[in-house]
Amino acid sequence: MSASKSSYQQIFKATSIFGGVQFFTIIITIIRSKLIAVLLGPVGMGIAGLLTSTLGLVTSFTNLGLARSAVRDISASNSSNDEDKICETVSVFQKLVWITGVLGMLLTLVFSPLLSKMTFGNYNYSISFMILSVTLLLGQLTVGQSVIMQSLRKISWMAKASIYSSLIGLITTIPLYYLYGKDGIVPAMIISSLTIYIIQHFFSRRIDIKKNVISFKEAIQKGNGMIKLGVVLSINGLITTAASYVIRIFISHSGSLEDVGLYTAGFSIINTYVGMVFSAMITDYFPRLAAVHQDRAKYNELINQQIEVALYIVSPLICAFLVFVNWIIIVIYSSQFLPIIEMIQWGILAIFFKTLGWAIGVLLAAKGNSKHLFWNELIANAYLLLLNIGGYYLDGLRGLGISFLVGYLLHFLQIYFFTKKKYGFALENKVIVSFFTVLVIGVLCFLTVNSFQQLQAYLIGGILVIGVAGFSFYRLNEKTDMLKILRDKLRKDK
Repeated sequence: MSASKSSYQQIFKATSIFGGVQFFTIIITIIRSKLIAVLLGPVGMGIAGLLTSTLGLVTSFTNLGLARSAVRDISASNSSNDEDKICETVSVFQKLVWITGVLGMLLTLVFSPLLSKMTFGNYNYSISFMILSVTLLLGQLTVGQSVIMQSLRKISWMAKASIYSSLIGLITTIPLYYLYGKDGIVPAMIISSLTIYIIQHFFSRRIDIKKNVISFKEAIQKGNGMIKLGVVLSINGLITTAASYVIRIFISHSGSLEDVGLYTAGFSIINTYVGMVFSAMITDYFPRLAAVHQDRAKYNELINQQIEVALYIVSPLICAFLVFVNWIIIVIYSSQFLPIIEMIQWGILAIFFKTLGWAIGVLLAAKGNSKHLFWNELIANAYLLLLNIGGYYLDGLRGLGISFLVGYLLHFLQIYFFTKKKYGFALENKVIVSFFTVLVIGVLCFLTVNSFQQLQAYLIGGILVIGVAGFSFYRLNEKTDMLKILRDKLRKDK
């Protein structure tokens, strides 16, 4: 077997494992979103969205970006097979997790009145933020456990933890929305955080690593490199979260809480249900790319392979969402959310460009060049925010979808030409051909649903969806021999 085909198989295998997990999680999320949409409505979702985005802003400010910088350091220690080095790196990381988690909790607790005023324009949610402050500690401890499993390649444990967290989270939180409506939002968020933490802890404690007893001062000293890169990643995360926060605040003040809820629902569909592919891939992709980041030929090959696999998986999803978006919205939420149709149709086309930009952009984190990473993220988030504000101001929810598309086209061009100049990255011709093939089909799906009557659009669009799915399946099988692997597995099971 060629090294190239083996690499494609590794990418597809990891994606399949976490893709399966993501699929299960999506089913749970659909059920959860449907019930919440019915029980809370757009306004309730708007309140939950604002609480979540505000806490995310504080988290981005206090977590020091450890989730990504630690993966890089622990993965490097693990690849050296030096048990003492692994032990020390993990011990330092765990100590830093506690420091950052407590810091986030205390800041939220102290500044809860200010957060309420900034977010909702009044102090009515001060107590809610005080209560929710504990979720920042729980969230950071959870991230700490997940990072260790990811860095040490405990893929199956991570998969199981994710599935159990989604299922138990659904069972424990929905009754609160049913019984208390909007008053159940805060308790549900706390129970969800606690549930995820307990399940992640159950799996991570099974990892057999010796623990070094170190002080907080030693952890800061020995984790200096991790912190430096992490701070830049944290700032980038803060910028991204802040941009998301600002657009929500802008919508709530220029429009309404209902529009915030619709915006939240629309981009949940785009980023969660279609963007699940990126979540499934990053777990294996980032450590692999970090391992070869000094070899131009190897990282060029890996990035192009990752783009190909990602395109073949997301393209049928994008086309299916374009054609059947109205039914998808009703199934996931309710007919109250149909005003987001146009926003999704425009915005979901951006996933084609986001796929390219995402796969290439991971190289900056793998390289660990904090200066390059910071300025690229800052510039991208600046024009994405301005485009979103302008889009909503000029054309409401549809304008947000258009701005999302334009923004990610610009982001791809920015990250591509930057990495081409600084790191010698280049897209291979076969990848470019595949990209334009699926993009053209996606645009045809968009034009179909906006040019024909519903029945005709379903018929023609359905044919296009089958066509892109067939093309993607053929190319994936060509790269990975997945049908042969499946047949061999079935024979072995018999």
